This record gives sequence, C-alpha cells and structure tokens, in this order.
Amino acid sequence: MNRHRTTLDPDYFECMFSGTSDPWDLETSSYEQAKFEDSIAALGDRNYASGFEVGCARGMLTLKLSALCKALLSIDVSETALAAAKQRTAHLDHVTFEQMAFPRTAPSGQFELIVLSEVAYYWDDMDIGRAAEWLEAHLLVGGDLLLVHFTGETDYPQSGDDAVAKLSGSLTNAMTVVTACRRPRYRLDLWRRAL
Repeated sequence: MNRHRTTLDPDYFECMFSGTSDPWDLETSSYEQAKFEDSIAALGDRNYASGFEVGCARGMLTLKLSALCKALLSIDVSETALAAAKQRTAHLDHVTFEQMAFPRTAPSGQFELIVLSEVAYYWDDMDIGRAAEWLEAHLLVGGDLLLVHFTGETDYPQSGDDAVAKLSGSLTNAMTVVTACRRPRYRLDLWRRAL
C-alpha cells in the first residue's frame, strides 16, 4: 500500500461525507461507540472551561465532549460533516463550529482540553510540526491533550503510531503522560501540559 506523501486535501473528506451519510460507520459501529466511550472515560471526572475538537465529523464525539466542557469549539474541513454535527448538537448553546483545515488554519483561543481523535495521521511531517507549535501556544498549563488513532494499515501520510511519536517529539513544552493504552485496533494517549 502506497502512502500519501502530503497532508490529505479537504476535498478528500468532503467527498467522503457527501458520498455517504456515515463514511466511517461512526454512528453504527460498535467499535466506534466503544472508542468514544473509552475516550470520555480517559478524561475521568474533569470538567473543562474550554475545549477544542479537531475533525468533529458528524458530531458523535462532540456530543459526548459537550458534557465535559463549558465551551466547546469543534472544527472540520467538510461542510457536509459540519452541517450534520450542528444538527446533532443544535440544542447545546455552548458548542460552536467552524470550518477549518487544522493546523494550516487554527483558532486563536486558549484551551484546557484539545482533542485530536483520528486526525494526526492525515498530516505530513510539516503539518505535524505546525500542530505542535500551535499546541504549545494554545494548550493551557494543566490542560489535557487527548489523542486517539487507529493502528491498522492505511494509505495516510502517517501510521497512528508514527503520528503520535512525531507529535510528541515536536513538542518542546513538558507534557506528562496521564494515559497511554492500546486496544486491539487503536491507541489512546492522554497528555497533560506540565509547563
């Protein structure tokens, strides 16, 4: 399998979401549901003043994260995905959405929680470096960074393991590993900014 060499283009995701209502079976797969529950469980009983979710897709995880955040900004590159996520969370005033191709475009705020679930392996090395630089400027001290990535074979620019290792290696601010666990098809890493 040949890997993409560069960050996947936003059109790739828009085609996925406009081609089928649930391209990765996020709404119907027991694997996806268990992964979402595992992600929320990893955050424990913490509540966050501000959260930022990259790649919200149709808002399945967004809905669960909204219970932990006083304010949650969720982004995606796909207009189709965002429309579905907005509809799913229309009753929640504290959840907002923007169309962005992170890390090339990113918000300016400060966040106590940042979630990179199934996104970092879509980035090339240059964008992983951009993401690390942005994270260091925008993740508050004591804040959490949650990473969840599929560990099977793909044609994405990175494997799940490589994406997490490269992101970790690019961060110069001290991060404490709170959780690092592997499941049969994915890995979950929770880091807390120490300095």
